[in-house]
Parts: sequence; C-alpha cells; structure tokens
Amino acid sequence: MFRENKDHLQTELFNSYSMMNPKIQASLQGTWAPLFYEHVFCKIDETVFAPLYCLDNGRPNFPVNIQLSLEFIKHMKDYTDEDILEQFRFNYQVMYAVGLRNLGELYLAERTLYEFRRRVYHYTVENPGKDDFIFGQFEKLTEHFIAVAGINTKEQRVDSTQIMTNIKLAGRLSLAYDVLTQALAACPPEILTNELKNVLEPEYKTKTLYRSKGSEAKKRIQEIIGLGAELVSITESSPEISELEAIAILRRFINEQATFDNEKNAW
Repeated sequence: MFRENKDHLQTELFNSYSMMNPKIQASLQGTWAPLFYEHVFCKIDETVFAPLYCLDNGRPNFPVNIQLSLEFIKHMKDYTDEDILEQFRFNYQVMYAVGLRNLGELYLAERTLYEFRRRVYHYTVENPGKDDFIFGQFEKLTEHFIAVAGINTKEQRVDSTQIMTNIKLAGRLSLAYDVLTQALAACPPEILTNELKNVLEPEYKTKTLYRSKGSEAKKRIQEIIGLGAELVSITESSPEISELEAIAILRRFINEQATFDNEKNAW
C-alpha cells in the first residue's frame, strides 16, 4: 500500500541530534547532509511513484524518498548495497540527510532495496515513455544539490541521469537473478553443472546482488543471462523439463532481455 513519508516534518523534542554537543551539531550543519535534506529529500514528490504500489491493500511501503535518496548517496560514494545499508544504519550524516533524527530508528533490509528497484524496472518496461514522469523531478533536484553543495563531478561519481539508469539496471539484475534461481530450483540437481549449482548457494547471491557496485550491474546481468542460456540448452533434450513454467519464463526473459551474437555464439 502506498503511503507518503511525512514523518520527518514532525521532529521529536528529544532525539539523537538534540542530545549532541553543540559544537558537534554545528559541525554537522557544515556538511553535505543538511543541504541534501533541504534541497533534495524534502522536495521529492513521492506521489509519482504511487502507481508502483497497491493503493488500498497490503503493508505500507518503505518510504520512497528515503530509498531514492540512498540510491543517490550510494552512487555518489560508489558504495555497494552492503556499504549503503551499513551507512544508513550507523552513519548519522546519512540518517540526517534522509530525514531521520534518531540513530537506528528505521530498519531497511536488502530485500526491500531489491523489491523497490524491481518495481521501478517493471513499471518503466510496462509504461515506455514515462521515465521522465517518474525520474524527471529527481534529476533536477540532484543536479541542483550538486551545484549547491559544490560537488566536483570529476572527482566523485555524480550524474543524476546515471543514478536513474543504475536503479533500473539494479532492478533488472535482481529480476534476472530471481528468474534464474527459480528455473534452477525447478530442475533435477543431477542435470545441473557445478557452475549452475553454485548459483543456488547463498554466497553467489551475496556476491551478485549485495556486494556489487552500480558500475558492475551490466556485467552481472550478462553473466546471469549466459548461465540462463546454458540451462535452457541443457533442458532442451528433456521435454518434460523444458516445458516447465519456470524454464519457459527463463527462456522468455532471455529472448526479451538479450540478443544472440552469431559471431561470438553467445548472448
């Protein structure tokens, strides 16, 4: 269920910030965090993301403005998901930037990040041409923040357009992983190669999703598509397996997401 995040507008009298030494408060106010909070976070229009959620059923969504802001910070600092989640939980600057004033007051799981990206990716695929409607305002806000904060884009990886691309790529990666693992789980273990069996190990998921930087997403997607194509090829000799729904979904995903290179004989 979609719900706007307005909690940050009602500050508690006693919180982590109010308990800080005044000199530390002053030091914090001189960092990028208050600028980001004022010029980006507070001005994000979450309502344009409402179509990604059910309007009147289910649990309320994790705040969109927090997730978008963390995506920007992740890209700006060239963090992995593991890094940005750790920063969100323990770095007060990051918490301040996304409207939180109590250290540890809100928990964010990696699955929530992946689900948000997947929703965004699905929406942009199913509604071509609406990217600007969803992301246009955020791109303008982040460009304004870059100017206000005096960030040198040559020294730091900051590009508002690339941030949106990375969110969609991350959503595509998460979807690709889910499609492949569901297909693998539907197959008898004895037909799988060791490389394919490895995909079902927890460490593979950690490496592919949790510890990958945005710049590595395309490479990871290509790797998964290659493994998926290998699995489809293996199952072709067994009609009872190749006709399974999970294999059909994998086959369709590969055909929709990749192009076969005849010269390289690879997807």
